[in-house]
Amino acid sequence: MSNPFFEHRLSINRRHFLSKMSVGLGSVALGSLLIKDLFKDPENAADSIINGLPHFAPKAKRVIYLFQNGAPSQLETFDYKPMLNKMFGQDLPESIRNGQRLTGMTANQDKFPLVGSYFPFKQYGNAGTWVSDLFPNMAKIVDDICVIKSMHTEAINHDPALTFMQTGAQQGNRPSMGAWLSYGLGSENQNLPAYCVLLSKGKGNGQGVYSKLWTNGFLDSKHQGIQFSNSEERVLYLNDQNGLTRDDRRQMLDKLNELNSMNFEDTGDPEIKTKIEQYELAYRMQTAVPEITDISKEPDSVIKLYGPDCLVPGTYASNCLLARKLSESGVRFVQIYHQGWDQHVNLVGEMPGQAQDVDRASAALVQDLKQRGLLDETLVIWGGEFGRTNYCQGPLSADTYGRDHHPRAYSIWMAGGGVKPGVVYGETDEFGYNIIENPVHINDFHATVLNLLGLDHEKLVYKHLGRRYRLTDVAGHVVKDIIA
Repeated sequence: MSNPFFEHRLSINRRHFLSKMSVGLGSVALGSLLIKDLFKDPENAADSIINGLPHFAPKAKRVIYLFQNGAPSQLETFDYKPMLNKMFGQDLPESIRNGQRLTGMTANQDKFPLVGSYFPFKQYGNAGTWVSDLFPNMAKIVDDICVIKSMHTEAINHDPALTFMQTGAQQGNRPSMGAWLSYGLGSENQNLPAYCVLLSKGKGNGQGVYSKLWTNGFLDSKHQGIQFSNSEERVLYLNDQNGLTRDDRRQMLDKLNELNSMNFEDTGDPEIKTKIEQYELAYRMQTAVPEITDISKEPDSVIKLYGPDCLVPGTYASNCLLARKLSESGVRFVQIYHQGWDQHVNLVGEMPGQAQDVDRASAALVQDLKQRGLLDETLVIWGGEFGRTNYCQGPLSADTYGRDHHPRAYSIWMAGGGVKPGVVYGETDEFGYNIIENPVHINDFHATVLNLLGLDHEKLVYKHLGRRYRLTDVAGHVVKDIIA
């Protein structure tokens, strides 16, 4: 029998207790619906990830990375060095090279003859940004972009340099940038992947690309980049087979999910849960992807902006337009790999065609995002894995030369997403060989990209095999001077 006096002293009775408890449970239930993985085991996740939310207010929501695979020469794009033309054929002073590591392709050269750009440069925009005549359309958007002329890396060969630029490490099996963003922020559209990959190839000498560049590494496999095809069917094996109805597909997936769920009950393998999620995502993509990849509804003004190549699946222009459509639909990270920038010998012959492939569409993407009011929330990045030497590799003449790999200094540009527009950051010496002002390492680049998306690079961590990993490893500083 209850004691009224005792209950009064506690200021509580059974009815009061149950009503309070129901409010608490309701709050917990609501929280679990609003915040995904609210009760996720902290031992199996980064303890500093705030359940798919940024660490602080982001300036950008999404990224489109126009990766120029093979390393375009900074001396034929944005780093104008007239001194090299004046000193044509003269040997690179040892005081400038200063023991810089060489590749096996030029290490046996007795001399390192300097060669300036065959292609003229002009200044554009409010900042008087130097741009090669190879890129007339990019020249028109210099007031919308930030050119960084002081990127540098330790990697001197393509494979480790590509891997470093994409994953923050020269060795494989590390998560790529897109995978880290998928892990940290998730997707804005539950009917599409958080991370999509598009491939194209230009007219120049190409370097291969491979799936380890968009891998999830040790993160859950749902964070891996989804590669789109260059065919009419942009995502392979997504469509139902002939004779299979939508209801048939739904019933098949339901039964398959039951079997996978039983397997998960027995083994506890988290990859089984991921498999279930990916099957469901593929089912939802069957409706979303055909609509997004259909450009027939794009106005003529947009087709004219990107150029006629945008109507041909798999071209760089087509991929840029598709990247805008994917990003506009909420895909967190869209990566384009465009091959053909490896001009070791015939730079003068190859680079004009390669530049023509990307110039119009790259500028069009920035303009398209801007006119749609999306540039402020979309970070666009353009650049390769390292730079090119100021001395010649192969036969030397004013109109026939090539350039070897040069990791010590190279140029990229960024636009939108909280980056200061119309500025040039960093500077190299008059030989275009060494950085003399505001160096930006790859770790700094990654830290800055994450910062623009509201993520602290030192807190975006994942514990694997007893160690806490980051995209920036144990280095990296945010380049605050380029943030608006």
